[in-house]
Amino acid sequence: MAQRGAYAKGIAKREEILTTALDVIATHGYRGASVREIADAVGLSQAGLLHYFGSKDELFTAVLRKRDEVDTVAYQDDPLDGLLRVVAHNATVPGLVRLYTQLSAEAADPDHPAHTYFAERFRRLTEASAEALRRGQEDGAIRADLDPDRAAAALIAAADGLQTQWLLDPSADMASSLGALVDALRA
Repeated sequence: MAQRGAYAKGIAKREEILTTALDVIATHGYRGASVREIADAVGLSQAGLLHYFGSKDELFTAVLRKRDEVDTVAYQDDPLDGLLRVVAHNATVPGLVRLYTQLSAEAADPDHPAHTYFAERFRRLTEASAEALRRGQEDGAIRADLDPDRAAAALIAAADGLQTQWLLDPSADMASSLGALVDALRA
């Protein structure tokens, strides 16, 4: 029974770390959020924090996974409108957008600890978006002449690219630009 309690406490501490890290990164940015700052915020040493994650890259990958869990709530009703809501929300958390953009570029290397996360994330989002497009085609809301798989991949690529443009020029309206693309898919 003691192991279950210790295990449960470990899971709870890990969740506390991830929730705190989301806030710290959103507030201070990717480069401003050190492992030390996150560890201090949850009352651990750096070594104690890394006990839960192994490395800084694994911690930041876990933070992105946690962000995806939170964002999935916005996707539940309609993946296309959910994607637009998430992109609009991302304009309020530049630190997380920088983390995502930086880590996704680094994770293009198959040996990077976040490579699998990003490959699976792209596959999952593309499949969900393609399915939403297919349902929209069946309902007559989405153009019938579109290939849902290709259009879904283009939507995800556009969302990622718009985030990069926004980081370079914060006056860019990511949600509006992506919304125009989604509108072009509608019947």
